Amino acid sequence: MDINLRGTKTQSTYVFVFSSGPSVARPAWPGLRRPRGTAYVCISPEIQTCVISSNIPFFLRSSHVSELLQPAWPEWIESLSALFGHDDVWNGVGWGSAEDTAKQMFNAYLDAGGNFIDTANGYTGGTSETFLGKFIRERGERDRIVLATKFTFAMGKGDPNAGGNGRKNIYSSLEGSLRRLQTDYIDLFWMHNWDTLTPVDEVMSSLDDLVRAGKVRYIGISNSPAWYLARAQSLAEFKHYDNFCAWQLEYSLLERNIEREHIPAALEFGLGITPWSPLASGLLSGKYKREKGSARPAGDGRLTVTKESGNPAFLKLFTERNWKIIDALNEVSKEIGKPPAQIALNWVTHRPGVSSTIIGASKMEQLKDNLAALDFELPEGARKKLDEVSQPENQYPYLFFGPEMQAGVTGGAEVRKTPGF
Repeated sequence: MDINLRGTKTQSTYVFVFSSGPSVARPAWPGLRRPRGTAYVCISPEIQTCVISSNIPFFLRSSHVSELLQPAWPEWIESLSALFGHDDVWNGVGWGSAEDTAKQMFNAYLDAGGNFIDTANGYTGGTSETFLGKFIRERGERDRIVLATKFTFAMGKGDPNAGGNGRKNIYSSLEGSLRRLQTDYIDLFWMHNWDTLTPVDEVMSSLDDLVRAGKVRYIGISNSPAWYLARAQSLAEFKHYDNFCAWQLEYSLLERNIEREHIPAALEFGLGITPWSPLASGLLSGKYKREKGSARPAGDGRLTVTKESGNPAFLKLFTERNWKIIDALNEVSKEIGKPPAQIALNWVTHRPGVSSTIIGASKMEQLKDNLAALDFELPEGARKKLDEVSQPENQYPYLFFGPEMQAGVTGGAEVRKTPGF
């Protein structure tokens, strides 16, 4: 498949970033059935696929939320905990798809030329990795596949050493992932989240040991402060540890806070940024309208369910500022004749520092629509309009680094940094 990316023609292949597993729900819910096995699963589960170019990869990871179980059904929570070993679906993080559907998509993705697969040890309590291990073994193409997984989040309750970024959990998480994935090495091992406790040296030395042992090829980081990344990379350079090569962070028209510290840090230390939630959990997809007299969404989608969950990751979306951005996005959509989702994705993929973009799709048509975001150049006027309406508030100390204050630093003379230095 040929795509036009930032004006450069590149030969591309499909990439499928995978997170699978059954989603438990009441059998009476519309659109749900009970397949062979023990859990109820969605009849149209969310599945993911993407494009990777020869110079800039576009990763996709399953990051969809199943419908929340209601408090009136506590027995379903017990069943869920017994099945998955945790209550993630109760917390609104019941990721996954039926095994047969996941396998079909996995094979279709590989048949299309894909080779990169991303998951995590905690996705549906390890079911994602178990499915993947089975699928990869059946295909017999482990060496062709670039396989990534993550550690940090606890797989159970009550044991502080069953989670976090300490050496004990890093090692045990990796061994569990290797066993479920039926492989003897991981191509990319991600630190899923900063745990706020473990010394940086312990994290980096532990990961370096795994690289030197041949169990891990490369390491990445996600959801961390910029200062933490700077310390980790500097420590790795000083002590000759292997260092992080990529950074997964939330980034979209509605969430641009990483532009203050994270993107400059990534450019300085040579990491590729992989934005997750570029459509802001679907709020930028064009299918949601705001409730009358409220900042909350109305429409057919997961946000109409999760808006009542109390989860701050979702509640932060429902603001007057964000609806103004969505209004501008819809205006641009009408002006250039492209769907809002394509425009939002196109905007993210062209941001400085971005080398990959995580997207999600619930059906093949949606996937194709998302991939079409790579097929056009956003007009300069449209891009400027979106940049301005979504511009983050200029706060201290960052206002001191802008052109107005820097003019006082240089005495009004024009000074610029030469690329490459």
